[in-house]
Amino acid sequence: MSNFRLIGREYETTHVFQSNTEQNPMQRRQFIAAGAIGAVSAVSQSSAFCMNDTGGKRIPLGLDGHSMRSMRFKKWKATQLIEFAAEQTLDAALFNGLHYFESLEASYLKGLKDLADRHEIKLYTGAGGIANNGKQFKDTWGTAEELLTTGIRVAKTLGSPVVNVRIGSIDDRFLDGGIQPRIDEAVRVLKASSSRARDAGIKFGFENHAADLRSEELVTLVEEVGTDVCGLMLDPGNGLWAMEDPMKHLETLAPYTVCNSIRDYTVWPSEDGAIFQWMAVGEGMMDVPKYVDTLASANPGMPIFVESISNSARPIPYLTREYWKAYPNLDASQIIDFLKLVRKGKPAKIDKPAEGQDEKTFDQEHERNEFLRSIAYLREHCGAGLKS
Repeated sequence: MSNFRLIGREYETTHVFQSNTEQNPMQRRQFIAAGAIGAVSAVSQSSAFCMNDTGGKRIPLGLDGHSMRSMRFKKWKATQLIEFAAEQTLDAALFNGLHYFESLEASYLKGLKDLADRHEIKLYTGAGGIANNGKQFKDTWGTAEELLTTGIRVAKTLGSPVVNVRIGSIDDRFLDGGIQPRIDEAVRVLKASSSRARDAGIKFGFENHAADLRSEELVTLVEEVGTDVCGLMLDPGNGLWAMEDPMKHLETLAPYTVCNSIRDYTVWPSEDGAIFQWMAVGEGMMDVPKYVDTLASANPGMPIFVESISNSARPIPYLTREYWKAYPNLDASQIIDFLKLVRKGKPAKIDKPAEGQDEKTFDQEHERNEFLRSIAYLREHCGAGLKS
């Protein structure tokens, strides 16, 4: 199964064009600096940003904490991420897992809520995997039912309207029985916790995560649990990984969406099928204004959360027989839109640390710059961001 997962820099030597900036350390440093300066400059001009098509109203703009994942080396947790979101004059922050919190005690959580309120930042939260039979399920917080009980409590304390949950990854599709036993278990856990969520005034946001579920499976799951208590945490990048055109994916799933994360993408042909890479918003193949307008129209007031992940290529080897063991019931006609997208795409570049540069520092700079460029694009082209 490792052949179908993240390959990143191990894959780039034969399949991905390297960035021209890596050949000259000075050019590379200038490239990084220019990206940050350009993004900050664009943010400072927010008063001139265009409105979107949703009645002239601006759309809340938020940080998905995973965008700053390399900052864990600097011990960034929820407090630091809220402060970073405030520095960028954002409207919301998403902590899509309990690992962001230094404590789950009520006093600590209330302190976070107070901090976010002072900065006028709305908090959204997630609990993680809830399929006890999933490959990646961890019992750090007990059983899936106990995890969800904790997740609901945390969400209520922080004022989050949702608690996001998921199964796991594409690996779950290769387990005995395929993905269906994992879906059934997730539905069971969600139904068992539904009354608790309703009492708290919170909805489950079920995430399509790392190619574990496709559109039709997500819709079936949500409707089985009940749309009054369950919606979707929508990720277009993971939709692409599951061999769907994210724009078509959105058409089906927007009405069910209660939370989201956005990043751009590109995909191109390979010997075994396709390779894809996620990119900063506005720098890939996505029709971002249309995507954002569709989401905002389906759920007014829902923030657009940026989850920038890039600089690593991943395979979708659909021309191998082994890969189709994960999709035994998928008809070839269901990936036509995806195949059309593959034919349009071009290989993406990979940036590398300059000679002598610490890789951790490089990753932190790269992630920050990608995030800043993403929010600048969303403000300028999509009417995102309530604050000037």
